[in-house]
Amino acid sequence: MKQRLDALDVRILEGLGAYGARDLMLLAEKLDLNRGTVWKRVRHLSSLHLLRLHANVYHTNLGLKKAVVVAWAVPGKEDLLFDCLRVNDYRVYISRSFGVSEGCVAVYTVPESHIPEFKEFVGEIERAGLTKSVELFWSTCFQSVNLTSNWFDMQSETWVFPWDDWRQEVGREGTELPYTLVDPKEFVMKGDETDLFILKELEKDAAIDSVDIAKKPGTSRQVVDYHYKTHVLKRGLIENVQVNVAPFDQKGSSEPVFLTVRFDDGKRLAKFALSLLDKPFAHTLGKVLGEHALVAYLHFLSRKDFRSFVGALSGLVRDGFVRDYSFALLDFDKTWRETVRHDLFKDKSWIYNHEEYLKQVRELVKKAGKAEKPPKKVESGARLVSS
Repeated sequence: MKQRLDALDVRILEGLGAYGARDLMLLAEKLDLNRGTVWKRVRHLSSLHLLRLHANVYHTNLGLKKAVVVAWAVPGKEDLLFDCLRVNDYRVYISRSFGVSEGCVAVYTVPESHIPEFKEFVGEIERAGLTKSVELFWSTCFQSVNLTSNWFDMQSETWVFPWDDWRQEVGREGTELPYTLVDPKEFVMKGDETDLFILKELEKDAAIDSVDIAKKPGTSRQVVDYHYKTHVLKRGLIENVQVNVAPFDQKGSSEPVFLTVRFDDGKRLAKFALSLLDKPFAHTLGKVLGEHALVAYLHFLSRKDFRSFVGALSGLVRDGFVRDYSFALLDFDKTWRETVRHDLFKDKSWIYNHEEYLKQVRELVKKAGKAEKPPKKVESGARLVSS
């Protein structure tokens, strides 16, 4: 079995990002390839769990605001912190993390009208004594970065990482950000319950046919087609199709990183962001609302490559381009992802069970406290040493 992508794989994956996954015949035409070849390659890559195609929902047009929580756990409470963060129904991503200590990185899509309650939810976790520190960022929707052939040597069929060249490239980029990385003026719900149901299915598989969506109870192919064309597409409820792929090898191993980068002005931020939009190690980017700061999900072939990236990033700080940065390493084996919660939208409004979330956090903390072992008795002459 192949252990890495070849040139044809990269061409097809790049095409999926550019033209979508719902019409492989169109993709084959655009790439001037045989349709059967494209279909077989896509199927093969998917069968290896190397490739997954997901619709990237534009939550801003669903009245939802993205919140990013970075929390470092009190030692011994790492799993409890993870479980408490999962209590909130508006979670879309939670991962255990490590760096200065063990912790979690979590992403939520919060109804704008319930932002005060969400802040209280995060505060409840902090007051419960589970964290040493907590940061809460409000972000734009995330800009997905799909695979391109940039940094891929077609002749040797290997990835190359010219970090010094990238450091110089950053300063030559433009300053016009994609709309996903521009602070929204409003968070207005532009969809309905049927739209949310379709979005949920497309998040799981962007290549799913409307016939298969219509097999779900309470809908039909005609209804699905109408809502997809006139609502989902025309109202901008999807940013794009994200081609989730492990580009560096077919075992799927990589070093996932959550990065925060701060700048002195918007121009530097834009140049840095644009420089990442065709790089194989970038997965998603978000802009912190009201600040000159980016959050990014990145993945690297090895710890060595990540250290090389940090070296280039440090060089940008010395150049005066980047103000500062911080990062957390993510744990693939302890990661939780969810689609948009279509079942929480009823009668044209989002349901936010605030008191229930607080109650569940308190119950988890109480249960964990009862399960803790009592301190061992100290024998005569022994000395206690506090940690």
